Amino acid sequence: MTRRPTDARVARQLRGATPCGQRPRYLIRGNDGTYGPAFSRIAAATGITELRAACRAPRPNAAGERFLGRVRRECLGHRLVPGEAHLRRILREYVRYFNHDRPHQGLAQRVPAVPGEAADRTITAGSVRAIPALGGLHHASARAA
Repeated sequence: MTRRPTDARVARQLRGATPCGQRPRYLIRGNDGTYGPAFSRIAAATGITELRAACRAPRPNAAGERFLGRVRRECLGHRLVPGEAHLRRILREYVRYFNHDRPHQGLAQRVPAVPGEAADRTITAGSVRAIPALGGLHHASARAA
């Protein structure tokens, strides 16, 4: 989150974003000079496959743009963000909610963080309770014990 990111800075951010072997399989990135050789070396060393977006093609960035639009609409559009640390905390909480609590239509109303077999064995009896997420902006649901 800087006005003029450099290759070295973005490479450090990638290293910090992939601790303890936690990493994405693919990383879709732009073609600008921000992603230089240092970034590519870090990505290759951590086992991340870089996918470069095609120049002036609208579809390659569609997933990223859709997610960012969703973050703006569902999260940031309803809050005042006084600083970078607060923004980071909000985004971390939203990504956790998005991957662990929010059902996705493309996954048959499952959440991405739960494997398919585990999702099929969920408890279906008992009352459902709402758990506030993102300061009550959204809610996760869970079966009451």
